[in-house]
Amino acid sequence: MNKVVEFLNANPVQYLATVGRDGKAKCRPFMFAGELDGKLWFCTNNTKDVYKDMRENPEIEISVSSPEYAWIRLHGKAVFENNMAAKEMCIQNPIVKGQYGESTNPIFEVFYLDNAHGVIADFSGNPPYEF
Repeated sequence: MNKVVEFLNANPVQYLATVGRDGKAKCRPFMFAGELDGKLWFCTNNTKDVYKDMRENPEIEISVSSPEYAWIRLHGKAVFENNMAAKEMCIQNPIVKGQYGESTNPIFEVFYLDNAHGVIADFSGNPPYEF
């Protein structure tokens, strides 16, 4: 888990892919919020299409590459939870704080990836790190 958290923190803007409510693929820039209690947390806004898409079909994938041409592909089920510790962690990001103000904002939602698994790979020819 530490290797995954380090990779996501080092490459702060990831891309989150969902299946839209129209049945078409959607990919959006997203930010990793942090690890808490062994879970990878993210946040969003319950008025956005991405929130509605994940509520209808919670299977998502996140991907990002590093400047050194390594990449992560991470997938799992988005589980929304009214977890105040996770909200407080997320709101520490100045971008998130600027959008929502307080962790108690009624449109502010947090979710973690359940059964998160994937790979970190690169072009070295070495086997990928699977988790």
